[in-house]
Amino acid sequence: MVFCLLLTGWGVENASAQQISREITQKERELTRLRNEIQSYEKKLGESVKRERSTLEHLDNLEKQSTLIRRLVNKLKEEERQMSADILKARSSIGDLEAQLQSLKNHYAKYVRSVYKNGRVYDLELLFSSNSINQLSIRIAYLKKFSEQRVKDLQRIVQKKTDLEQQNEKLQKALAEERALIAQKATEESSLKKKATQRQRVLTTIRKDKKLYQQELTRRNQAVRQIEQFIADLIEKDRVRKEKEAAAARERMASSTTPTPTPEPASIGSFAVQRGHLRWPVSSGKIASRFGNQVHPVLKTVTQNTGIDITVPSGSDVQAVADGEVSVLSFLPGFGNVVILNHYNGFRTVYAHLADITVSESQKILAGDVIAKSGESIAGAILHFEIWKERVKQNPEVWLAKQR
Repeated sequence: MVFCLLLTGWGVENASAQQISREITQKERELTRLRNEIQSYEKKLGESVKRERSTLEHLDNLEKQSTLIRRLVNKLKEEERQMSADILKARSSIGDLEAQLQSLKNHYAKYVRSVYKNGRVYDLELLFSSNSINQLSIRIAYLKKFSEQRVKDLQRIVQKKTDLEQQNEKLQKALAEERALIAQKATEESSLKKKATQRQRVLTTIRKDKKLYQQELTRRNQAVRQIEQFIADLIEKDRVRKEKEAAAARERMASSTTPTPTPEPASIGSFAVQRGHLRWPVSSGKIASRFGNQVHPVLKTVTQNTGIDITVPSGSDVQAVADGEVSVLSFLPGFGNVVILNHYNGFRTVYAHLADITVSESQKILAGDVIAKSGESIAGAILHFEIWKERVKQNPEVWLAKQR
């Protein structure tokens, strides 16, 4: 029974080791991909200086590269935590095996001492006290198997201990490699600080140049149109999906006497009832630019704001205002990193000027979940926030809870 458990444990440990190896390989590929993307943007940064409108392009490339560097640093931290946990688990397993091995050695030593002390007398007495030839045969076979089993016990445990030590050595090596990557984290973070400094210089240049302000306003209008297109595409996808679900429901009804309705998302309709009480996307901040027509502070021209701009310290948590699903992750010149959430029943929210996105497409989220970190635009450290009902832009101030 003991050995069945031990061998079963070995199979589990071996499978676990193979899984860890596959995960390490996959994560290494992801890290390599991120580094390659970062390097490609480094090349673009050099090229953008030589082209027209290089200042704004340079700004975009700096923002994209900074986002990738932050993602790389976060993955390195995650890798190190996971690897450390694997190492501790392996050490614990080896400790348990060493205790088992010592116990078997002690039992075996007692057996050897007994044989040495009594010679083969005890075994002979056991054999001669047999009441029948059949019992004698059984006892001879038992003594033989008992001795062989002791040897096999030691061999198997020692082999298992050796295998686990080898696995632990592999994990230790992987941890050393991971620590080398974490050492690079300091370099990456230093690079991130340099990019932030460069970006601040570019922003300062833009803020002093009305021509660049006008170019950025043009890019922002283009971003607005792109958001509108995103929304239109999402609505069309919803329409097609609902038609398919309705057709499938009709087929089920035709083939079954007790049809079951297609379940709707649990949170459907919950957005509408929160009008005037919706949580804010950031825990603090003031509205810098309201919904609708606004006078541009520098150009003095009338521009339309499709949402609101909230002043908030760069790097602040950006939270989902309601339950929903991530529909779009994108980068738009003029808006930077953008997230669009689907809250069902036609409601969607848009979050722009993000420094770092912490969610993935199709991910289910709950109200209050952190989806990103806030960033900085030409207008300053702000979060741009929009609410849509189908294709109609809503005034977020009508929906958000009153600030105290």
